[in-house]
Amino acid sequence: MYVERIDWAKQRIGVAVERQPGISRVVDLLSPALAPHHRFLRAAWFGAADDSRAATLIAWRADETPVAALPTVGFGPALVGARTVPGSYWPFRALPIAADATAEELADFLTHPVTLGALGQVWRLGPTYADDPATQLFSRAAAMAGWTVLSRPLGQSFLFDPATGWPRASTRRRLNNYARQLAQQGAITIECARGSGWSAALLDDLGAIEQASWVGRATDGTGAKFLSETRRADWRRVLSDPVLANMLMATVLRVDGRPIAFSFDLLTPPVQYSIASSYDEAFAAYRPGKLITAHLVSQAAALGIERIDFGAGDSGYKREMGAEAGSRIVDLLLVRNRAASSLLQLRWGPECAIAGEAYRTASLLRHAARARKGRSRIDMLMAMGAIAAAAISFGE
Repeated sequence: MYVERIDWAKQRIGVAVERQPGISRVVDLLSPALAPHHRFLRAAWFGAADDSRAATLIAWRADETPVAALPTVGFGPALVGARTVPGSYWPFRALPIAADATAEELADFLTHPVTLGALGQVWRLGPTYADDPATQLFSRAAAMAGWTVLSRPLGQSFLFDPATGWPRASTRRRLNNYARQLAQQGAITIECARGSGWSAALLDDLGAIEQASWVGRATDGTGAKFLSETRRADWRRVLSDPVLANMLMATVLRVDGRPIAFSFDLLTPPVQYSIASSYDEAFAAYRPGKLITAHLVSQAAALGIERIDFGAGDSGYKREMGAEAGSRIVDLLLVRNRAASSLLQLRWGPECAIAGEAYRTASLLRHAARARKGRSRIDMLMAMGAIAAAAISFGE
């Protein structure tokens, strides 16, 4: 296995940096040190370990414990050489960063020659949550290290407190009425599967529900989580990690054994993330989606859940339940050349405020500026050319 690592005796800075091919299992060593709502950020979450495009940068402290990891894969035209942080579900492109990591440690990580060589001129972290403490810390550290952090908005999550008393008495009566009507179609069961309860057959059931839903009938299916065999194979890989298998839960509503609705959630107490939900359109009149949601809310306390993150979109029914606007969802692009980043701002978005302030005030910036004066004109033109190409290709 190829490993590029700086020797302790040759260190100039506070962390040692290692580049490993693929999605490194060292990521799992970091998991216990992460904030509770980030402990799902394990190697299996980020992708296949043997992906030929993947590489993982790891920052080590002097006591040889990891402080942060940065898994990336290539994206965009190969000529540009851009990298992006992968993940199994798009709002969660967060990085595994120890809860006690400092901005100085992370800035050391991002100025290290191994890091600069692996990331090139442009790389992407997102979509992610703008107010996530680890993302804010990393953005500040990136700016201290001389990166310009650009941000574009993608939406807003909605948060729900299951202790608020939903469903209200009137809503509960309506749901009970729907359940009675549905029971006339056959025996109703609600199954919650986690850990060893996961199976290929269960994933197939989720795919069958999506196929019968509006997503399967009226769209090209790109927004579905289980519709294709490829997507189900991706989730089987994620679920092969027993820790993640226990965090991920499928709640399935069946009528005479036929799966008609599901909710797919990630449990990281005290937070529950709603990844996907769907229902068979043939049963829409019975509100199967709301029946499942009511069941999940009733189970929240027993699962240690104090907050349900419903993600973005469909704000109407979420607000009706009492959900409130939560985190802004943003897509971050980190650009090495300060002047050339203006080209990307036209396509991507403005500089992240928290990173911009750090960039202006950090002493590391002044050191980086002096170092840049020594670059050859050819090097600067090559960097400008790479970012100009990125500006054209990243305008998604």
